[in-house]
Amino acid sequence: MSAGTPDPASEEAERSLMARAAWLAFAAGMTHSEAAKRLHIPSFKVQRLIARATREGLIHVFVNSPVAECVRLEHELRARYGLAECVVAPDLGEEALPLKSLAPAGAGLLMRVIQEGAHPIIGLGHGRTLTAIVDHLPRIPAQHVSFVALLGGLTTSFSADPYDVIHRISYRTGTAGYFLPLPFFANSATDRAVMLSQYGVSHVMDLARRSTFCLVGIGTSTGDGFLATSGAIGAAELRELDRLGARSEIMGYFHDVEGRLVETEISRRIVTLTYEELSGRKLVAAAGGADKIEAIHSVLKSGLLSGFVTDEATAAQLAGEKTEIVTVMRSRANRKRSGSQARSGLRPGRVAALDSGEG
Repeated sequence: MSAGTPDPASEEAERSLMARAAWLAFAAGMTHSEAAKRLHIPSFKVQRLIARATREGLIHVFVNSPVAECVRLEHELRARYGLAECVVAPDLGEEALPLKSLAPAGAGLLMRVIQEGAHPIIGLGHGRTLTAIVDHLPRIPAQHVSFVALLGGLTTSFSADPYDVIHRISYRTGTAGYFLPLPFFANSATDRAVMLSQYGVSHVMDLARRSTFCLVGIGTSTGDGFLATSGAIGAAELRELDRLGARSEIMGYFHDVEGRLVETEISRRIVTLTYEELSGRKLVAAAGGADKIEAIHSVLKSGLLSGFVTDEATAAQLAGEKTEIVTVMRSRANRKRSGSQARSGLRPGRVAALDSGEG
Protein backbone atom coordinates (compact mmCIF):
# COMPACT_ATOMS: atom_id res chain seq x y z
CA MET A 1 0.00 0.00 0.00
CA SER A 2 1.49 3.35 -1.03
CA ALA A 3 2.19 6.13 1.42
CA GLY A 4 -0.78 8.39 1.95
CA THR A 5 -3.31 5.71 1.01
CA PRO A 6 -5.73 5.06 3.88
CA ASP A 7 -5.53 1.60 5.39
CA PRO A 8 -9.11 0.16 5.37
CA ALA A 9 -8.43 -2.00 8.43
CA SER A 10 -7.02 0.96 10.35
CA GLU A 11 -9.98 3.16 9.38
CA GLU A 12 -12.44 0.45 10.49
CA ALA A 13 -10.67 0.18 13.84
CA GLU A 14 -10.76 3.98 14.23
CA ARG A 15 -14.48 4.12 13.48
CA SER A 16 -15.11 1.27 15.90
CA LEU A 17 -13.21 3.16 18.62
CA MET A 18 -15.15 6.33 17.72
CA ALA A 19 -18.46 4.50 18.18
CA ARG A 20 -17.31 3.08 21.53
CA ALA A 21 -16.30 6.53 22.76
CA ALA A 22 -19.70 7.89 21.75
CA TRP A 23 -21.52 5.04 23.51
CA LEU A 24 -19.55 5.50 26.72
CA ALA A 25 -20.13 9.26 26.72
CA PHE A 26 -23.81 9.32 25.75
CA ALA A 27 -25.27 5.91 26.67
CA ALA A 28 -23.22 5.21 29.81
CA GLY A 29 -23.00 8.89 30.82
CA MET A 30 -19.24 8.81 31.38
CA THR A 31 -16.99 11.86 31.38
CA HIS A 32 -14.25 12.07 28.75
CA SER A 33 -11.72 11.13 31.42
CA GLU A 34 -13.71 8.04 32.50
CA ALA A 35 -14.20 6.97 28.88
CA ALA A 36 -10.48 7.43 28.23
CA LYS A 37 -9.61 5.14 31.14
CA ARG A 38 -12.10 2.53 29.94
CA LEU A 39 -10.69 2.58 26.40
CA HIS A 40 -7.03 2.92 27.47
CA ILE A 41 -6.48 6.07 25.40
CA PRO A 42 -5.69 9.71 26.30
CA SER A 43 -8.58 12.06 27.15
CA PHE A 44 -7.77 14.32 24.18
CA LYS A 45 -8.23 11.30 21.91
CA VAL A 46 -11.73 10.74 23.32
CA GLN A 47 -12.56 14.41 22.72
CA ARG A 48 -11.38 14.19 19.10
CA LEU A 49 -13.33 10.96 18.50
CA ILE A 50 -16.57 12.42 19.88
CA ALA A 51 -16.05 15.65 17.91
CA ARG A 52 -15.60 13.61 14.73
CA ALA A 53 -18.66 11.49 15.51
CA THR A 54 -20.68 14.69 15.92
CA ARG A 55 -19.39 16.18 12.64
CA GLU A 56 -20.19 13.02 10.71
CA GLY A 57 -23.75 12.88 12.03
CA LEU A 58 -23.30 9.70 14.03
CA ILE A 59 -24.84 11.05 17.23
CA HIS A 60 -28.59 11.60 17.40
CA VAL A 61 -30.82 10.12 20.08
CA PHE A 62 -28.90 6.87 19.53
CA VAL A 63 -25.37 6.23 18.35
CA ASN A 64 -25.99 5.63 14.65
CA SER A 65 -22.89 3.60 13.88
CA PRO A 66 -22.05 -0.09 14.20
CA VAL A 67 -19.12 -1.31 16.22
CA ALA A 68 -17.08 -3.70 14.10
CA GLU A 69 -16.88 -6.39 16.80
CA CYS A 70 -20.63 -6.15 17.43
CA VAL A 71 -21.44 -6.45 13.73
CA ARG A 72 -19.31 -9.59 13.51
CA LEU A 73 -21.11 -11.08 16.52
CA GLU A 74 -24.47 -10.21 15.01
CA HIS A 75 -23.57 -12.19 11.87
CA GLU A 76 -22.30 -15.08 14.00
CA LEU A 77 -25.49 -15.32 16.09
CA ARG A 78 -27.75 -14.98 13.06
CA ALA A 79 -25.98 -17.88 11.36
CA ARG A 80 -25.72 -20.03 14.50
CA TYR A 81 -29.35 -19.71 15.61
CA GLY A 82 -31.16 -19.02 12.32
CA LEU A 83 -32.20 -15.47 13.25
CA ALA A 84 -33.60 -13.01 10.74
CA GLU A 85 -32.37 -10.06 12.83
CA CYS A 86 -29.82 -9.59 15.60
CA VAL A 87 -28.70 -6.44 17.42
CA VAL A 88 -25.58 -6.54 19.61
CA ALA A 89 -24.88 -3.45 21.72
CA PRO A 90 -21.35 -2.51 22.86
CA ASP A 91 -20.34 -3.84 26.26
CA LEU A 92 -20.34 -1.24 29.05
CA GLY A 93 -18.75 -3.36 31.76
CA GLU A 94 -21.98 -4.15 33.60
CA GLU A 95 -21.68 -7.15 35.88
CA ALA A 96 -25.30 -8.22 36.29
CA LEU A 97 -28.28 -7.29 34.13
CA PRO A 98 -26.75 -5.09 31.35
CA LEU A 99 -29.59 -2.58 31.10
CA LYS A 100 -27.33 0.31 30.02
CA SER A 101 -26.48 -1.70 26.91
CA LEU A 102 -29.84 -3.35 26.29
CA ALA A 103 -32.02 -0.27 26.78
CA PRO A 104 -30.67 1.92 23.93
CA ALA A 105 -30.25 -1.07 21.61
CA GLY A 106 -33.78 -2.33 22.19
CA ALA A 107 -35.22 1.19 22.02
CA GLY A 108 -33.44 1.81 18.72
CA LEU A 109 -34.96 -1.33 17.22
CA LEU A 110 -38.43 -0.56 18.60
CA MET A 111 -38.29 3.03 17.36
CA ARG A 112 -37.35 1.83 13.87
CA VAL A 113 -40.25 -0.64 13.84
CA ILE A 114 -42.65 2.11 14.94
CA GLN A 115 -41.42 4.59 12.36
CA GLU A 116 -41.47 2.09 9.49
CA GLY A 117 -45.18 1.55 10.12
CA ALA A 118 -45.25 -2.04 8.84
CA HIS A 119 -46.70 -3.41 12.11
CA PRO A 120 -49.96 -1.67 13.15
CA ILE A 121 -50.23 -3.78 16.33
CA ILE A 122 -47.13 -4.35 18.46
CA GLY A 123 -47.16 -6.84 21.32
CA LEU A 124 -45.04 -6.34 24.43
CA GLY A 125 -43.90 -8.58 27.24
CA HIS A 126 -42.88 -7.27 30.65
CA GLY A 127 -40.04 -7.17 33.15
CA ARG A 128 -37.12 -4.87 33.91
CA THR A 129 -35.50 -5.16 30.48
CA LEU A 130 -38.70 -4.20 28.64
CA THR A 131 -39.31 -1.34 31.07
CA ALA A 132 -35.77 -0.02 30.54
CA ILE A 133 -36.17 -0.22 26.75
CA VAL A 134 -39.44 1.71 26.80
CA ASP A 135 -37.96 4.30 29.19
CA HIS A 136 -35.14 4.89 26.69
CA LEU A 137 -37.54 5.72 23.85
CA PRO A 138 -37.78 9.39 22.92
CA ARG A 139 -41.20 11.03 22.74
CA ILE A 140 -42.31 10.02 19.23
CA PRO A 141 -45.81 10.24 17.72
CA ALA A 142 -47.17 6.82 16.74
CA GLN A 143 -50.88 7.24 16.10
CA HIS A 144 -50.70 4.56 13.40
CA VAL A 145 -49.67 1.91 15.96
CA SER A 146 -51.42 0.22 18.90
CA PHE A 147 -49.62 -1.56 21.72
CA VAL A 148 -50.93 -4.61 23.53
CA ALA A 149 -49.72 -6.64 26.52
CA LEU A 150 -49.11 -10.23 25.48
CA LEU A 151 -49.86 -11.79 28.84
CA GLY A 152 -51.62 -11.25 32.13
CA GLY A 153 -49.53 -9.81 34.87
CA LEU A 154 -51.20 -9.38 38.24
CA THR A 155 -48.32 -10.41 40.51
CA THR A 156 -47.06 -9.57 43.99
CA SER A 157 -44.27 -7.44 42.48
CA PHE A 158 -45.47 -4.10 41.13
CA SER A 159 -41.99 -3.37 39.73
CA ALA A 160 -42.54 -6.14 37.19
CA ASP A 161 -46.12 -5.15 36.32
CA PRO A 162 -46.73 -5.19 32.54
CA TYR A 163 -49.36 -2.46 32.97
CA ASP A 164 -46.40 -0.19 33.67
CA VAL A 165 -44.76 -1.07 30.32
CA ILE A 166 -47.98 -0.41 28.40
CA HIS A 167 -48.66 2.80 30.32
CA ARG A 168 -45.14 4.08 29.69
CA ILE A 169 -45.11 3.39 25.96
CA SER A 170 -48.59 4.89 25.54
CA TYR A 171 -47.33 8.04 27.26
CA ARG A 172 -44.21 8.26 25.09
CA THR A 173 -46.02 7.66 21.80
CA GLY A 174 -49.39 9.26 22.49
CA THR A 175 -51.23 6.19 21.23
CA ALA A 176 -53.54 3.52 22.60
CA GLY A 177 -52.30 0.72 24.81
CA TYR A 178 -54.19 -2.39 25.91
CA PHE A 179 -53.44 -4.68 28.83
CA LEU A 180 -54.89 -7.83 30.41
CA PRO A 181 -56.22 -7.19 33.95
CA LEU A 182 -55.65 -10.83 34.85
CA PRO A 183 -53.08 -12.87 36.79
CA PHE A 184 -50.04 -14.24 35.01
CA PHE A 185 -51.28 -17.77 35.69
CA ALA A 186 -54.86 -19.00 36.21
CA ASN A 187 -55.55 -21.61 38.88
CA SER A 188 -56.38 -24.19 36.23
CA ALA A 189 -56.69 -24.60 32.48
CA THR A 190 -60.48 -24.39 32.91
CA ASP A 191 -60.20 -21.09 34.80
CA ARG A 192 -57.93 -19.79 32.04
CA ALA A 193 -60.56 -20.55 29.39
CA VAL A 194 -63.26 -18.80 31.43
CA MET A 195 -61.07 -15.71 31.95
CA LEU A 196 -60.17 -15.40 28.29
CA SER A 197 -63.78 -15.71 27.21
CA GLN A 198 -64.81 -12.52 29.03
CA TYR A 199 -65.75 -9.75 26.61
CA GLY A 200 -63.14 -7.12 27.51
CA VAL A 201 -60.43 -9.74 27.85
CA SER A 202 -61.29 -11.52 24.59
CA HIS A 203 -60.96 -8.19 22.75
CA VAL A 204 -57.43 -7.65 24.10
CA MET A 205 -56.50 -11.25 23.30
CA ASP A 206 -57.76 -10.75 19.75
CA LEU A 207 -55.47 -7.72 19.43
CA ALA A 208 -52.58 -9.81 20.75
CA ARG A 209 -53.29 -12.49 18.13
CA ARG A 210 -53.26 -9.82 15.43
CA SER A 211 -49.91 -8.38 16.54
CA THR A 212 -47.24 -8.97 13.91
CA PHE A 213 -44.22 -7.74 15.88
CA CYS A 214 -43.64 -8.76 19.49
CA LEU A 215 -40.85 -7.70 21.85
CA VAL A 216 -40.38 -9.83 24.97
CA GLY A 217 -37.81 -10.83 27.56
CA ILE A 218 -36.19 -14.13 28.52
CA GLY A 219 -36.18 -15.50 32.05
CA THR A 220 -34.63 -18.36 33.96
CA SER A 221 -36.63 -21.24 35.42
CA THR A 222 -34.85 -21.03 38.78
CA GLY A 223 -35.66 -19.44 42.12
CA ASP A 224 -34.10 -16.12 41.13
CA GLY A 225 -36.08 -15.89 37.87
CA PHE A 226 -38.95 -13.49 37.26
CA LEU A 227 -41.72 -16.05 37.79
CA ALA A 228 -40.42 -17.03 41.22
CA THR A 229 -39.48 -13.55 42.47
CA SER A 230 -42.82 -12.09 41.32
CA GLY A 231 -44.73 -14.77 43.22
CA ALA A 232 -46.27 -16.27 40.07
CA ILE A 233 -44.99 -19.78 40.90
CA GLY A 234 -43.92 -21.45 44.12
CA ALA A 235 -41.29 -23.85 45.41
CA ALA A 236 -43.17 -27.02 44.40
CA GLU A 237 -43.53 -25.78 40.83
CA LEU A 238 -39.85 -24.83 40.69
CA ARG A 239 -38.90 -28.33 41.78
CA GLU A 240 -41.13 -29.80 39.06
CA LEU A 241 -39.52 -27.57 36.41
CA ASP A 242 -36.08 -28.67 37.54
CA ARG A 243 -37.12 -32.34 37.44
CA LEU A 244 -38.36 -31.90 33.86
CA GLY A 245 -35.10 -30.26 32.79
CA ALA A 246 -36.43 -26.74 32.17
CA ARG A 247 -33.64 -24.20 31.61
CA SER A 248 -35.47 -21.12 30.34
CA GLU A 249 -38.76 -19.27 30.39
CA ILE A 250 -40.27 -17.08 27.68
CA MET A 251 -43.87 -15.88 27.85
CA GLY A 252 -44.60 -18.55 30.46
CA TYR A 253 -43.31 -21.41 28.31
CA PHE A 254 -40.25 -23.48 29.19
CA HIS A 255 -37.48 -25.10 27.15
CA ASP A 256 -34.74 -27.54 28.03
CA VAL A 257 -31.04 -27.12 27.28
CA GLU A 258 -31.54 -28.28 23.69
CA GLY A 259 -34.41 -25.88 23.05
CA ARG A 260 -37.14 -28.51 23.26
CA LEU A 261 -40.48 -27.35 24.67
CA VAL A 262 -41.00 -28.69 28.20
CA GLU A 263 -44.64 -29.74 28.62
CA THR A 264 -45.85 -28.61 32.04
CA GLU A 265 -49.15 -28.12 33.80
CA ILE A 266 -47.97 -24.58 34.53
CA SER A 267 -47.87 -23.58 30.86
CA ARG A 268 -51.44 -24.77 30.37
CA ARG A 269 -52.49 -22.13 32.91
CA ILE A 270 -50.55 -19.19 31.44
CA VAL A 271 -52.73 -16.25 30.43
CA THR A 272 -51.20 -15.51 27.04
CA LEU A 273 -51.19 -16.70 23.44
CA THR A 274 -50.77 -20.40 22.78
CA TYR A 275 -47.32 -21.65 21.87
CA GLU A 276 -48.49 -22.27 18.31
CA GLU A 277 -49.75 -18.68 18.04
CA LEU A 278 -46.42 -17.34 19.28
CA SER A 279 -44.60 -19.39 16.66
CA GLY A 280 -46.44 -17.73 13.81
CA ARG A 281 -45.26 -14.14 14.19
CA LYS A 282 -42.15 -11.97 14.36
CA LEU A 283 -40.98 -12.55 17.91
CA VAL A 284 -37.92 -10.65 19.15
CA ALA A 285 -36.38 -11.15 22.60
CA ALA A 286 -34.11 -8.73 24.46
CA ALA A 287 -31.91 -10.30 27.13
CA GLY A 288 -28.36 -10.39 28.45
CA GLY A 289 -26.14 -11.07 31.42
CA ALA A 290 -23.91 -13.91 32.57
CA ASP A 291 -26.67 -15.36 34.78
CA LYS A 292 -28.93 -15.82 31.76
CA ILE A 293 -26.52 -17.40 29.27
CA GLU A 294 -27.97 -20.90 29.63
CA ALA A 295 -31.56 -19.63 29.48
CA ILE A 296 -30.87 -17.48 26.41
CA HIS A 297 -29.12 -20.34 24.63
CA SER A 298 -32.07 -22.60 25.41
CA VAL A 299 -34.60 -20.18 23.87
CA LEU A 300 -32.40 -19.47 20.85
CA LYS A 301 -32.07 -23.21 20.22
CA SER A 302 -35.87 -23.55 20.22
CA GLY A 303 -36.22 -21.69 16.93
CA LEU A 304 -39.09 -19.65 18.39
CA LEU A 305 -37.34 -16.30 17.88
CA SER A 306 -36.95 -14.39 14.66
CA GLY A 307 -34.86 -11.66 16.31
CA PHE A 308 -32.61 -11.09 19.31
CA VAL A 309 -31.21 -8.03 21.11
CA THR A 310 -28.29 -8.46 23.50
CA ASP A 311 -25.02 -6.95 24.73
CA GLU A 312 -21.54 -7.65 23.41
CA ALA A 313 -20.33 -9.72 26.37
CA THR A 314 -23.39 -12.00 26.25
CA ALA A 315 -23.12 -12.35 22.48
CA ALA A 316 -19.45 -13.30 22.75
CA GLN A 317 -20.24 -16.05 25.26
CA LEU A 318 -23.10 -17.37 23.12
CA ALA A 319 -20.75 -17.43 20.14
CA GLY A 320 -18.15 -19.32 22.17
CA GLU A 321 -15.63 -16.53 22.18
CA LYS A 322 -14.63 -13.46 24.08
CA THR A 323 -13.25 -10.40 22.34
CA GLU A 324 -10.17 -8.73 23.74
CA ILE A 325 -11.91 -5.42 24.36
CA VAL A 326 -14.63 -7.14 26.42
CA THR A 327 -12.01 -8.93 28.49
CA VAL A 328 -10.09 -5.71 29.12
CA MET A 329 -13.21 -3.73 30.01
CA ARG A 330 -14.47 -6.40 32.40
CA SER A 331 -11.05 -6.69 34.04
CA ARG A 332 -10.83 -2.96 34.60
CA ALA A 333 -14.40 -2.86 35.94
CA ASN A 334 -13.59 -5.61 38.43
CA ARG A 335 -10.38 -3.87 39.55
CA LYS A 336 -12.23 -0.59 39.98
CA ARG A 337 -14.93 -2.32 42.05
CA SER A 338 -12.34 -4.10 44.20
CA GLY A 339 -10.54 -0.82 44.80
CA SER A 340 -13.78 0.88 45.82
CA GLN A 341 -14.56 -1.93 48.23
CA ALA A 342 -11.11 -1.72 49.79
CA ARG A 343 -11.38 2.06 50.24
CA SER A 344 -14.85 1.78 51.79
CA GLY A 345 -13.90 -1.08 54.09
CA LEU A 346 -16.59 -3.38 52.70
CA ARG A 347 -15.87 -7.06 52.23
CA PRO A 348 -16.05 -8.19 48.58
CA GLY A 349 -18.32 -11.08 49.55
CA ARG A 350 -20.86 -8.71 51.06
CA VAL A 351 -21.00 -6.53 47.96
CA ALA A 352 -21.24 -9.59 45.72
CA ALA A 353 -24.22 -10.79 47.72
CA LEU A 354 -25.97 -7.46 47.23
CA ASP A 355 -25.19 -7.49 43.51
CA SER A 356 -26.55 -11.01 43.03
CA GLY A 357 -30.06 -9.80 43.69
CA GLU A 358 -30.02 -7.77 40.49
CA GLY A 359 -29.63 -10.68 38.06
